[in-house]
Amino acid sequence: MSKIAILGTGSWATGLARVLNDNGHEIMMYGIDQSEIDDINIRHCNYKYFKDVQLEKGIVASLSLEKTLADASYILITIPTQFVKDTLLKVKSLLKEKVTVINAAKGFDMNTNMRMSETIRDVFTDSEINPVVSLIGPSHAEEVVERILTAVCSVSLDEKTAQDVQKLFSNQYFRVYTSNDEIGAEYGAAYKNVIAVASGIIAGLGYGDNTRAALITRGLYEMSLYGVVKGGQRETYFGLTGIGDLIVTCSSVHSRNYQAGLEIGESNRAIDFMAHNTKTCEGVRTCKVIHDDVSQNNYGIETPIVDAVYRVLYENADPKATVAELMARDLKSEQL
Repeated sequence: MSKIAILGTGSWATGLARVLNDNGHEIMMYGIDQSEIDDINIRHCNYKYFKDVQLEKGIVASLSLEKTLADASYILITIPTQFVKDTLLKVKSLLKEKVTVINAAKGFDMNTNMRMSETIRDVFTDSEINPVVSLIGPSHAEEVVERILTAVCSVSLDEKTAQDVQKLFSNQYFRVYTSNDEIGAEYGAAYKNVIAVASGIIAGLGYGDNTRAALITRGLYEMSLYGVVKGGQRETYFGLTGIGDLIVTCSSVHSRNYQAGLEIGESNRAIDFMAHNTKTCEGVRTCKVIHDDVSQNNYGIETPIVDAVYRVLYENADPKATVAELMARDLKSEQL
């Protein structure tokens, strides 16, 4: 049995805490919301996220980062990407033993635009942590917490550490594969959120299954082009961290990115959403990061879906007219 310190008390933290608790490990979640801490420790639930889920007594939480980290062999990151670096700097000052850091946050660092594994290595030295592992794949917390069959990838540059984390999480309802394509998997995990925003927009505009199928297919092609020029492996995008993650995020009502797009599509404008949204929606910022990266560098690729979402989000373009513009692009072979 190992102790796992989970950074976060949100939906993903809770879902993965249940997986680890089911596997016999000691769990402690670190949070900053007293009501969530009390829910978990006293009422054994996390009502803010799961109104009908009763959690096991072995799943506990604390406002104390020091207490959460004490004797932990693993640190699991589930907080929004904009808070990761500052939180890890606090963790660094409290570490007493070498640990394995597992990242389950999807997106880029707010200030540097680094991938999360790069951010983790930027904070910690090799003497403080084992090789970084990311847990990536088609996995909504709302289903994981209900023990619905799920498959994801343990992604690391180090095969042995990836296999260690694979064994840590795997059970009869949560199957974990391994992968060594850190770059491809992490860019896929980020890029698919932008496509999911687009998927919500087309649903909000009233388009149907044909449209979504076309979007997902061309979105997969687009994200694979970007991932490869950034150093990822093309094969990765035909696996769980590519097409698998893309399908679930573009198709599920549980997806915050899909819901954001849906709201924008239904109103046929993004200005109200951008002004008032308070929920974590990684695809909104990721869209800008990717758009700016491709615009400023000579990669020799086109990213029409990201560009279209960017115009809607940041230039107040009309969503319906933007979809029409995508359909009116120059005709070409599917492989181009």
